Amino acid sequence: MTKAIAFPQYGDADVLRPVEIELPAPGPGQVRVAVRAVGVNPLDHKVRSGALDGFFPVTFPAVPGYEVSGVVETVGPEVTGFAPGDEVFGALMGGGYAEHALLDADRLALKPATLSWEEAAAIPTVAETAERVLANLGVRAGETLLVHGAAGGVGTLLLQFARARGITVVGTASEANHDYLRELGAIPVTYGDGLAERVRAAAPGGVDRALDAAGQGGVLPLSIELTGSADRVLTIVDIPGAEQYGVRFTGGAEGEQMYHRAGLDAALALHQAGTLRLPLHRVLPLAEAAEAQRISEYGHLRGKIVLTV
Repeated sequence: MTKAIAFPQYGDADVLRPVEIELPAPGPGQVRVAVRAVGVNPLDHKVRSGALDGFFPVTFPAVPGYEVSGVVETVGPEVTGFAPGDEVFGALMGGGYAEHALLDADRLALKPATLSWEEAAAIPTVAETAERVLANLGVRAGETLLVHGAAGGVGTLLLQFARARGITVVGTASEANHDYLRELGAIPVTYGDGLAERVRAAAPGGVDRALDAAGQGGVLPLSIELTGSADRVLTIVDIPGAEQYGVRFTGGAEGEQMYHRAGLDAALALHQAGTLRLPLHRVLPLAEAAEAQRISEYGHLRGKIVLTV
């Protein structure tokens, strides 16, 4: 048996509770990892609340957690490139809030010794999302990308991936995060009334594409206005708004495997160059998973929340 945090039914953060589950045995292509840290994402509380029931069904009791770092304990058949004792990080389809987790080997990467457990656990989901967004938007070097909610985990890596590829980013954030966005290579603007005028002033040559990573009212029609077409706008948070305004929504199902590997490689390249930045908003023990999800649900984060095991 192994210890985990699970929710037996949909509800608020209080439904999360400690449980014991069977120690998972790896199947073909799988690796069992002794978890050291697990990243907390908005997906965690959205799945737990039942908000994504039609898109992301679960089996109760459900163990959240979609990215971890840890040590390989055992490998299943057909696994190459990993061995017991390897320090790794990667993504999984739930089950990360636990002392042990199963991951597909092709979603894993070796963790550099210079990358902490907490930092490594914060990377996989946002790296995959950032890579997927850039690919789905088709944004190219020399173009300008508008990012709503640029100071969060996805925005933080997206800005760095974009800068490395010669893409100019205008990012919305509160005034308190403007210096942070400048450090990441973005042009910051304050969200709220008058945003369109501020974006035009920040990008006099116009905006080519736009990403909604904030999910706050009004940004989708404004983004369509600024880019000139709903086809040039993408949201990763606002499914009803996407349907209302004819904007594309991407939630990770389409080609996720390909983008996961590319995202990890892009993040590792930045780390090896000494330029990767992914600040940790809070680090809490696994036992405080409910509090971590409350903080995540409140929003207004800079960087990621991580649980340690």
